[in-house]
Amino acid sequence: MPAQNTKTALITGASAGLGAAYAHRLADRGHDLILVARDTARMESLAAEVRERTGKAVEVLTADLTDDAQLAGVEERLREDASVQVLVNNAGGSLFTPLAGADATAFGDLITLNVTSLTRLTTAAVSGMTRRGSGTIVNISSALALNILPVSAVYSGTKSYVLTFTQALQQELAESAITVQAVLPGAVRTEFWDGSGIDLASFPDEWIMTADDAVDAALAGLDAGEPVTIPSLPDITDWEALEKARGVLVPNLSRSVPAARYRA
Repeated sequence: MPAQNTKTALITGASAGLGAAYAHRLADRGHDLILVARDTARMESLAAEVRERTGKAVEVLTADLTDDAQLAGVEERLREDASVQVLVNNAGGSLFTPLAGADATAFGDLITLNVTSLTRLTTAAVSGMTRRGSGTIVNISSALALNILPVSAVYSGTKSYVLTFTQALQQELAESAITVQAVLPGAVRTEFWDGSGIDLASFPDEWIMTADDAVDAALAGLDAGEPVTIPSLPDITDWEALEKARGVLVPNLSRSVPAARYRA
């Protein structure tokens, strides 16, 4: 993605945390912004700060992405607004708790936000970007897509979906001018943890990254052409080895007879 760009970036979950950091960084790179979240007051404050600091145009679009009608409005914007060149799918929720005795409705809401909304927004963005000939989609997954915990069954499941969904879309769009990136941050010092069921203070400081550092790393990975960026991973060959191991499995995942160890 070029350092100077007069097009627009639409960022979900843009009122705080990673979303706010993306807003600052993408404005610094020359993008106008559309901020999407539920908290209008916080977005207006962020928008004023970004406008004053960078001079870029910043629009606030209040939407609850778990509400069908409000989600549809954001989808329409992604399909039809020719200025939108970047989508950052950052909106998401967290809930860490054992399934036994858990609130199934809360899990359903988590799946709606982390999976359904992201899928619909990505689909709308691909439609618009395909017509316009180019674009960039950034889908925020999580390190917990790989590091699965006893209390993260639903959360890890949703973030694993984001990763595999993004990887499949990368294959689909490989011959196009649309770039798709998955970002897998670890623990980031944001409000994400409030009410999640895990106290961020229980983690060692060396586990916790700032939102600015996480976004800077994610954008560096995007610039480098990484399809998957794990901001804290020291050696990218570790990820490449995991993907290579998965590739070794593929030829044997569907065969005409069961493996020998399952045959009498």
